Amino acid sequence: MFISRSNRFFSFLLPLLTGGLTVFAFAPFGWWPLQIFALALLFFRILSQVSPRMAAQAGWLFGSASIAAGTHWLYVSLHVYGNLPSVLAIAAVLLLAASLGLLYGIALYFAVRLSLAFQAPAITALLILPACWMLADWTRGWIFTGFPWLVTGYAHTQSPLSGFAALIGVYGLGWLAALMAGAAALLVHVRGQHRLALWLLVALPLAGIVLHQIRWTEPKGEVLSVRLLQGNVPQDMKFTASQLQASLSLYQQLITEEPADLIVTPETALPVLPYDLPSGYLDELANFAQTNGSQLLIGLPWTTAPGIYLNSVLGIGQVDAHAYRYDKHHLVPFGEFIPPGARWFVDLMTIPLGDFGRGDLVQPAFRVKDQWVLPNICYEDLFGEEIAAQLYAAVERNAPVPSLLLNVSNIAWFGNTIALPQHLQISQMRSLETGRPMLRATNTGMTAVIDARGEISEQLPAHTQGGLAAKVQGTQGTTPYVRLGNVLPVGLALMLLLALVWKSRRNSKKG
Repeated sequence: MFISRSNRFFSFLLPLLTGGLTVFAFAPFGWWPLQIFALALLFFRILSQVSPRMAAQAGWLFGSASIAAGTHWLYVSLHVYGNLPSVLAIAAVLLLAASLGLLYGIALYFAVRLSLAFQAPAITALLILPACWMLADWTRGWIFTGFPWLVTGYAHTQSPLSGFAALIGVYGLGWLAALMAGAAALLVHVRGQHRLALWLLVALPLAGIVLHQIRWTEPKGEVLSVRLLQGNVPQDMKFTASQLQASLSLYQQLITEEPADLIVTPETALPVLPYDLPSGYLDELANFAQTNGSQLLIGLPWTTAPGIYLNSVLGIGQVDAHAYRYDKHHLVPFGEFIPPGARWFVDLMTIPLGDFGRGDLVQPAFRVKDQWVLPNICYEDLFGEEIAAQLYAAVERNAPVPSLLLNVSNIAWFGNTIALPQHLQISQMRSLETGRPMLRATNTGMTAVIDARGEISEQLPAHTQGGLAAKVQGTQGTTPYVRLGNVLPVGLALMLLLALVWKSRRNSKKG
């Protein structure tokens, strides 16, 4: 009976518990060694001669628990603001986590099937498991339009591994974290008798520290004065008629309080289409910009034709009030577009403007003096490869290359939860990957300035109202990640696994 209960713990409860604990590796906690420890326990279990089916179960439970614990705040948007019944909201969060967790189950199933051909713990722990784990993370970034929130690498914005971000991006960092976990698991499995595993545990963090000293980009042009606005408008009041006029007045006041080279509002700070704004509203803002030498970037919905709505950022400058517009490209399923066959689910909620059109993948930057600002809207900064592609497209076209990144968000949808610091950490990763500062203007938090090395230099307290005034220096140059995107980590992992598959088949033919 004792053995049966022990087996049940290791096969079911342990992956759930360790997967759930990984939430503490990410912001706001930042206990990144806990993630490597949890993965090491999972990989040690795999090294203990489990079957492919048991490995798949462990990977699925670990991945599902990790995603559910890390994104439990989705319940707030579905139930509190979307008015979805609580039972359905809980079921939806768990179903999402369980569905994405399958990717890790499939990855570990394949890993064990492949490792059976070698019967070598070192190959399994150092080559097969880390590569398969990273590919599961990467698949999360694009399958069903992608939901890479809290993939493994995001835990390492402040860890020694962060120095690798400019080379191999967030998925590459996840690979290295899994490699360290594999090395730790292997050392336990062979009772410390493996020099390469020990060397990796020491060398990878040291190499990351050295790489972090490299400046892949350099300062460009003038230092800009910026003001990033945070209205702190409650989400349940944002779209009500009684709150609308108050919101418009609030942001008009915040914008015109003080000039700056660049003044930015959050996503949909003006929550109505331009023709529904009070007469002369945008003209007054344009007059302020022209009079004071300011450039404004304002979040609002836009329309280009009847029935076509865009989540946009409007640039208002010193010459033409409508000279610039950025339209969100990567939309949120259910929140901004309705997947095929899911209309019934969206109809259960009361989310306004729930079906948007898409902007182009590559859009021009916004000029502020001699700097070029590349906006992205809320969820878009999860997709580092898309931001890198926009930067490199400007290089290839010999167009102005963005020197500053900007994220405008409204994640009041998730209340006072860990979603806010998690999103700030995601933006830090984009700065590490691109070597560019990231400005963030949010409705309820985290409004901040992140420097080109991924460090938070200025920040407003969450759930307060006001403007963050700061000085920001843009940068020029391209990191390896901007040039290659995910090609390097994903390509190397695929080539490694294909080589091992080829080797295993040759061995089986010889046998």
